[in-house]
Amino acid sequence: MRISADFTVVPDDFAKAAAPEYRTGGVPVISFPFYVDAIDPEVRYLHWALTDPDSIPVCGFEWIHWTVANLPIDALMYDFNDSHALSIPPDFSRQMPAMIPEAVQGRNSSASHFVGRENDPAVIMRYNGPQPPDKDHEYHLCVWGTRRPLGGLNQGFWLNELFHALRDCGESPDQGGIFVTGRA
Repeated sequence: MRISADFTVVPDDFAKAAAPEYRTGGVPVISFPFYVDAIDPEVRYLHWALTDPDSIPVCGFEWIHWTVANLPIDALMYDFNDSHALSIPPDFSRQMPAMIPEAVQGRNSSASHFVGRENDPAVIMRYNGPQPPDKDHEYHLCVWGTRRPLGGLNQGFWLNELFHALRDCGESPDQGGIFVTGRA
């Protein structure tokens, strides 16, 4: 599986410099677009996690920005420029619940009791854009593909639950990932 985006630095609309209309509670909530290509033909569901390993020295843990599970690939459109690549469009995180209710999104790190400042589901169970406080950070988007949906995951699952479900799914998930930079 191959993951790509039309940028290497997360554009302002999806990160720290997002306009007020692209924020909820001060947090950027418009998810960035990306593409998934070279998928194993047996894969029917996608799952992903967007995390910030560079946050560890800042807050003591890897910041979780977005998790998704059980997204049927049949619900996605192919990229107009590449008939082999599935397109995850901009603002997909906010649109997905209405468009594809069987897919679920997990909690991000804004839901952590260590952060403890937010309880709005639109912020804690959706895309939470990069806002590095100290320097540019490198973000990792990892996508897995499976033949069947993962069991036991409901809206608001935690990242560790996604990892357990992937481990216990009875197959070797197809996997791909990219790194993108978020500006401080």
